[in-house]
Amino acid sequence: MIITCWGARGSIPVCGSEYLKHGGATTCLEIRTKNDEIIIVDAGSGIRGLGHKLLRENRRQYNLILTHSHWDHILGFPFFRPIFVEGTTIDLYGCSFAQASIKRIVARTMDPPHFPIKFEEIRAEISCHGACRDSFEIDTVQVTPVFLSHPNSGIGLKFVEGGKSFVFLTDNELTYRHPGGLDYEDYVAFSDGADLLYHDAEFTEQEYVTRKTWGHSVYRDALRLALEAGVGRFGLFHHNQERTDAALEAMVQDCQRIVRESGADLDCFAVAGGMEIELQ
Repeated sequence: MIITCWGARGSIPVCGSEYLKHGGATTCLEIRTKNDEIIIVDAGSGIRGLGHKLLRENRRQYNLILTHSHWDHILGFPFFRPIFVEGTTIDLYGCSFAQASIKRIVARTMDPPHFPIKFEEIRAEISCHGACRDSFEIDTVQVTPVFLSHPNSGIGLKFVEGGKSFVFLTDNELTYRHPGGLDYEDYVAFSDGADLLYHDAEFTEQEYVTRKTWGHSVYRDALRLALEAGVGRFGLFHHNQERTDAALEAMVQDCQRIVRESGADLDCFAVAGGMEIELQ
């Protein structure tokens, strides 16, 4: 299983010299199975670059999983060029929650007057599959959803292949339980022993004082979860739109200090656009 990040930013895409290392695109991950099948997680602005790559590779069949319907996780869909190419097929997974359907979540990004091309005019064939509670398989990967603690709800995901596991918990508030969300201990159990964990690490403790209930975690709380779950590697994710490369590095250094003082063996880093990790 190879996990490539095409966007790790939260809320809104950003650009500028202060964001070069970690990137400014919003959430999109690409996972390749042992058989080179393609799993895409979320359609934030990062999916644009992924689409260009897939067209160069002449790939036309994808699996797309949506964690939730907030704008930063779907705004890239109209700019995913493969949807305008004849022969493209997409298996779309997710939980509709308050939306009419999974398909409607992406279709609304192209509703007039917000986009010049209507969803009904795309060339891709999209098949929808519910993914709220039960585990399912995509090729050789077992995928298990878990409800996130986030306004309007969402799902986190665990990917397991060949005994290796990757847990993705974006947009998750660990110290406040939103309707439909779970308790902190439940997320520890869900992440238990994972080889790789990406978790929402949007806020500092100072910022969280005025942002509690917004649906995101303090980075030290996310680190605590990683330590208590005994994961192998921990990636800070869903970077605040104001968080510069230097500020992210300071957060990572603080995490590494806490890990050293705890005596744990944990690799801690900030997820960056273009970062590729292979679990084998």
